[in-house]
Amino acid sequence: RSFYKLENDKKVLLVVGGSLGARTLNNSLLESLELLKISNVEVIWQTGKYYYQSVLDKTKHMDLPNVHIHEFLSRMDLAYAIADLVISRAGAGTISELCLMGKATILVPSPNVAEDHQTKNAMALVNQKAAIMITDAESVSTLLPTALELIDETERLERLERNILKLAKPNAAADIANMVIELAHKK
Repeated sequence: RSFYKLENDKKVLLVVGGSLGARTLNNSLLESLELLKISNVEVIWQTGKYYYQSVLDKTKHMDLPNVHIHEFLSRMDLAYAIADLVISRAGAGTISELCLMGKATILVPSPNVAEDHQTKNAMALVNQKAAIMITDAESVSTLLPTALELIDETERLERLERNILKLAKPNAAADIANMVIELAHKK
C-alpha cells in the first residue's frame, strides 16, 4: 500500500489496460469520474502510454484523492497484492497472472484481436465462475457501476478468487518442457 501511496484501508480497484493502454477502459473510467469520486474505494488506474496525458488533462481540474493515475505500473506484483478487484483486458498472459494471483476480476475483452480470442479467453473463466465479463460495447455504461457493486460483495469476491485460483497452472513451463522431452523420447 505504501508503494502506491495508499494511506487508508479502503478496498482497492486495480484497472489495467496493458502497457499501451486500452481506450475503452480509460473511457469507461472517464465517464464515471463522479461515481469514482464519491465511492469508498481506492483506484489504481494504469492508463497506458498512449492515453496517459489525455487522461491527466481530462482529470486535472477534479479533486480525485482516491484515484491514482499511472502511465505504467512497474510493480504489478504489488498492485495485484493490494487489489481487491481487477478490471482488465483478457489477453492470455494477463489471465495467467490473474489465475496465479487468485484475483477477483472483471474482464473486458478487446474486440480488435485476431479471431476474437480475448472473448474466448474470458469465457473460459466465466464458464468456471472464475471471472465476470463485460463486453467492450457495454463497458462505458456498465463497467464502473458493476465493479463498485461487486467490490462491496465480500462473499462473491471470495468465490471468484477461489474459482480463478483453481485454474492456475504454476508449473506450466515445466509441464510443457516435460511433455516435449517425453515426445522426443518416443520418436
